[in-house]
Amino acid sequence: MAETIDDLRRAMEAAAQAGEFEEAARLRDRVALIRGGALPEEAAAADTRGLTRQQPGAMGLGSSRQSVSPPAGWTPPAKPDPMTRGRGKHRSR
Repeated sequence: MAETIDDLRRAMEAAAQAGEFEEAARLRDRVALIRGGALPEEAAAADTRGLTRQQPGAMGLGSSRQSVSPPAGWTPPAKPDPMTRGRGKHRSR
């Protein structure tokens, strides 16, 4: 028999009160999957150990993309010299 969200929430709160925080987290993830559109049977069978919550500050302001970090070993290119800018050998007119 499929458990409802209310049943899962009650079980989650009881597990948290008993100090079984891993079980409470597993039930919380099942509730989130069901709210996201998964069937209760699919949510019960899903392995949610690898799921991580979004960390504060990991997202850019006003976007859903994570902040960009350069690849390992990358260094920015040298800045151009403002005294020689636009004074190349080949000027087109």
